[in-house]
Amino acid sequence: MKQQAIRDRLDRGNLRWRQRQDEAAALRLHTARNGQEPYAIVVACSDSRVIPEQLFDAGLGELFVIRVAGNVLDRHQLGSIEYAAGHLHCRLILLLGHTGCGAVGAALSGGGEGFIQYITDEILLAVGEERDPLRACEKNVLHGLQLLRREFAEHPEIPAEDLEIRGAVYDIESGEVRWLEE
Repeated sequence: MKQQAIRDRLDRGNLRWRQRQDEAAALRLHTARNGQEPYAIVVACSDSRVIPEQLFDAGLGELFVIRVAGNVLDRHQLGSIEYAAGHLHCRLILLLGHTGCGAVGAALSGGGEGFIQYITDEILLAVGEERDPLRACEKNVLHGLQLLRREFAEHPEIPAEDLEIRGAVYDIESGEVRWLEE
């Protein structure tokens, strides 16, 4: 598909979304005037099949979503989480992996090149010698949970007892989100 055709498709979709005269229109106005009040932070993969708002049947302003390939964490994601927990008062952080993750697959098949290597190196650190894709996905999430708990354990503005940090894996075939037990 040519670039202009892609932009036209995005524009048409945006127009349809803006023209809907339903609850979404009222929510857009409410959140524009009064700000957002999400109840949870979801750190998910950028994969186009993983849309947290749809997976959890959440509407506008309900989730603070951070998406990055492989649901890896660096200072940018941590800063976004800090903002949502500290300023928007979100009290649950969900790190959401998924089956069929291309970033995990790339890491398992030898890493990556260019900028992708920043992501695959982090995943390889998380999964160690594991080569089963599902177990590697789970280990990647668990690794991220350790990082989150360490970084927010003694945060001066976000009391640890007020913040729940959990992990889950979304199955792209069944649609089920399975919470991980540690």
